[in-house]
Amino acid sequence: MSATAENPPATVTATAVEERVRARVISDDPLYRAIPVALRFTPEEPLAVRVVFPAELSPEDTDNEWVFPRALLEAGLSAPTGTGDVRVWPCGRVQAVVEFHSPDGVAVIQFDIAALRRFLRRTYATATATATTAAAATRSA
Repeated sequence: MSATAENPPATVTATAVEERVRARVISDDPLYRAIPVALRFTPEEPLAVRVVFPAELSPEDTDNEWVFPRALLEAGLSAPTGTGDVRVWPCGRVQAVVEFHSPDGVAVIQFDIAALRRFLRRTYATATATATTAAAATRSA
């Protein structure tokens, strides 16, 4: 899979980062199922990231959004981490697995590490820019 062909550039605004990526559902089926996923970050929640699965994948026909610490996602790219509802670990050098636990079951999703790293870099850049802008506004007030 080509990261550029399947993972278009992120949308960055003054208030948010959203990156749409293709991920793979890991199951007993030998053929993986590619799905679209939105990765989101807002400076209002600087320690959190959101992973949003589209409504057509949900039995309730609503977007399925998971919110968890940005540090968990980042740490899981290097070593297995997480003990609660979300667990992340590297899978070789170019893939990472994110496991989502709910009362309805477990979803195991594989991502390209490059896409996750690109998203994380943009979240840190946005958070830094927002903090710099806020500090400048405070000084000039």
